[in-house]
Parts: sequence; structure tokens; C-alpha cells
Amino acid sequence: MAAYRAMWSDLTAVSAAPDPQAPRLEEHATAGALELMKYGIRKAVKEGVVTKGTPHLAPTVVSARDGKVVIRDCVDGTHWLEYKLNGKLKNDVPGSHFKADATVQRTKGIWKVTHLYMDDSGTC
Repeated sequence: MAAYRAMWSDLTAVSAAPDPQAPRLEEHATAGALELMKYGIRKAVKEGVVTKGTPHLAPTVVSARDGKVVIRDCVDGTHWLEYKLNGKLKNDVPGSHFKADATVQRTKGIWKVTHLYMDDSGTC
């Protein structure tokens, strides 16, 4: 669970000053989870937006065995919003709750998020 929470902390920090090559993204994520985060950061750079605030997590363990933990979360993104570089909100769509599924695996003694799926707004 610590690696999952740390991954979100990394994503939150990098989203505030978007850089898809930020080494911090690799500290607690790898494989598909890392690629998804980098994709989102590249998209933010292209759109000229930053994300401010903090998502609030409520993860639960779905299963855990053989160095693999499956997590389901209902992320509260109501205070984690996208802003244009001029400081104005990107749009008038409020933040929402969304389902997130993740897999955390132990590789070479280190726990990292390997799979991450963030569902649409309002899915939980």
C-alpha cells in the first residue's frame, strides 16, 4: 500500500510542474503504470495545463499473494484540478470521484506499481 500511496504523491507533485521525464515518476511506478502517468503528463504539457491540489485516496486490497497486490480505490479528485498557465481553471467541470485499479509488484526487493487504470469521472 505504501508504494501505491507514494506513486500518487509522485504524480501529484509532477503534475503541478509537468515534466514527463521527471525521475520522480519512476520511483514508485514501472511498466504500464509509468507509461500511463507519462502519457498524462505529456498531454498536460501539450494542453498547457498544470494540476493543483491533492487527490484523496481510499485504497483497499482486493488480493495479495506471491509478491503481487491488487488494489481498488475511489480517488477523490474534487480538490485536484487542472489550471491553465494563466492561473484560471481549465474548464468549469468540477473535480469528481473516480475508480482506480492498480497492481503493485515486488521486483528485485522493491515494491512498485506496475499496472494502473483510472476510470472516468463519477465512477465511484
